[in-house]
Amino acid sequence: MEKIGIACDHAGYQMKEFLVGYLSSKGFDVVDFGTYSEESIDYPDFGHALSSAIEAGEMVRGIGLCGSGEGMAMTLNKHQGIRAGLCWNTDVAGLIRQHNNANVVVLPARFISNDEAMAIVEKFLTTDFEGGRHIARVEKIACK
Repeated sequence: MEKIGIACDHAGYQMKEFLVGYLSSKGFDVVDFGTYSEESIDYPDFGHALSSAIEAGEMVRGIGLCGSGEGMAMTLNKHQGIRAGLCWNTDVAGLIRQHNNANVVVLPARFISNDEAMAIVEKFLTTDFEGGRHIARVEKIACK
């Protein structure tokens, strides 16, 4: 059973709840970093918790959600061990895995449906990193 982390802000709460149920039904051990309601909160508090857990090796991959996805992606990518990609369709989800070896997928909860989110997450989780010419590029992402 693979462990996967998930974090959101208030705008992503309903979609996060949907995805937690979906992933649990698929056999994933989902670690929910919050938020736990639609009450207005600050997304960095939850994004940093998810990133820190991945960097600590508690899980390999994660999902972040906020209204546009942008704030969560910015927060997650402040961590050296995180390669988070904002995805609004399955093509982008495949590419962030194949070319960037992304370890977190970020969803714009106000702009996609639950069904689209489910398809994006499924693509993210089932696509492998291609390696090859992309290895050197991914190694250049982290600041030294």
